[in-house]
Amino acid sequence: MHMKVLQTRRPVRGVRMRLGPSKRDVVVNVAPVIVDGKLKGSVGVIHDMSEIQELTNELKRARQIIRTLEAKYSFADIIGQSEEFQLAIEQARLAAKTPATVLLRGESGTGKELFAHAIHNASSRKFNKFVRINCAALSESLLESELFGYEEGAFSGAKRGGKRGVFEEANNGSIFLDEIGELSAYMQAKLLRVLQGKELIRVGGTDPIPVNVRVIAATNVNLEKGMADGSIRQDLYYRLNKIPIHIPPLRKRKEDIGALVTHLITKINQDYGRHVEGVTERALQSLRSYDWPGNVRELENLLGRAIIYMHYTETMIDSVHLPSLEGKGNKEKNQVNEEVMFEGKTLAHMMENYEAELIQKVLLANEYNRTKTAKQLNISLRSLYYKLEKYNLANNSMQ
Repeated sequence: MHMKVLQTRRPVRGVRMRLGPSKRDVVVNVAPVIVDGKLKGSVGVIHDMSEIQELTNELKRARQIIRTLEAKYSFADIIGQSEEFQLAIEQARLAAKTPATVLLRGESGTGKELFAHAIHNASSRKFNKFVRINCAALSESLLESELFGYEEGAFSGAKRGGKRGVFEEANNGSIFLDEIGELSAYMQAKLLRVLQGKELIRVGGTDPIPVNVRVIAATNVNLEKGMADGSIRQDLYYRLNKIPIHIPPLRKRKEDIGALVTHLITKINQDYGRHVEGVTERALQSLRSYDWPGNVRELENLLGRAIIYMHYTETMIDSVHLPSLEGKGNKEKNQVNEEVMFEGKTLAHMMENYEAELIQKVLLANEYNRTKTAKQLNISLRSLYYKLEKYNLANNSMQ
């Protein structure tokens, strides 16, 4: 290598070689040493490829950490095998490969934000910022300054030097605009300018600022109805609706509840430091019989409450740990029955009634096995026998 450099008086860079008895993979760079126009020799630098590989891996890990901090979820985190849900996933995967605007549609709690994260993480923008803004959570003036930024002196309290908005912060990345249907007519016009012209004007400014941001919007309202009544601009609707993706409600994919429960319990265990293994078949049937108006978010909240109230020795969520999942009509009927039941009774009497009902429910869940029932209630077997006699449940239970 040095001979070649001395002969040609030209440097050689990036030559891969294997050196030494261990045949280490290295990269060699050799350059001539020229002083006052005279060749004095050559100098070489050897880089161990293992070090370069470690640095490359460190860089990948750093990028992954940054990406995780901004867009936490990928398509691997989206659970569901029903036909309609798989169609939504496939549409989202295809959308991720394009720069087009995506409109996620579905009821509250169906996982629209999860899809937005996954689309960003599967796109060519994944190493750039992912920013989420809830359009319904901020006033019009605050939302305007958050989205588009402002110039110094634009309003009372404006920062010296102004402030960049999230469209500028997310340049070359993605922005998730949740509840897009709640935007005012004024904000719709400003958003339309970004979508059409790829530029924005800060609050209090006059100069257009170019931006390159992929917009992922979401709504749980009927935008077509909004167009008809004039609350949604038609031109904005067609800009947003380039790739519409409908995410079905949980009641239309009840076959996914089992897999969702397993996934959510794992997540809740990590959050709460618990070791719950799953749900019983009886509890699963109860979950599948419910229509879930709050969708997956409601399911996660319900499982979280059940795990919080479970005894640490319990490993399976049973129907006794779940609240009543009856319909609205039954709920109203139960409220009337409760009012009649509580009328004229003392707190002590009502507590005894509740205790008797709970013992009866746990007995039934354990197929009248008194040992298991006492263990689940975290009381002694002797105490259980006493309560069975007290509430006249002994004759109704079996050994």
